[in-house]
Amino acid sequence: QVHLVESGGGSVQAGGSLRLSCAASGRAVSRGCMAWFRQTPGKEREWVANIFDGANSHYRDSVKGRFTISQDSAKNTLYLQMNSLKPEDAAMYFCAAGGGWCPDKSSYQYWGQGTQVTVSS
Repeated sequence: QVHLVESGGGSVQAGGSLRLSCAASGRAVSRGCMAWFRQTPGKEREWVANIFDGANSHYRDSVKGRFTISQDSAKNTLYLQMNSLKPEDAAMYFCAAGGGWCPDKSSYQYWGQGTQVTVSS
């Protein structure tokens, strides 16, 4: 059984940084698609970044150059380093595991419970 547990969310001022973690069990983070999505009330959950087979990463345009997705195989943990945060980055962030076309939400079978990120201006 696959479990994903996010942590690291919090409240920061614009321009600040946070690092999100996603501890995985029952599945290696270095295999297939691992991703971060985010969602705000009333909006669709949107893809933020993914890493494929532990090596190839991709980002949505609005976070390129500010966010970095990575994984630690020894800890079986996925990370999202978020720098230069903006108020529009505020959302519930979810970790997901799956396979197929990585930016597609429907490619993911397993989801964490989410961690809240708040960014004040």
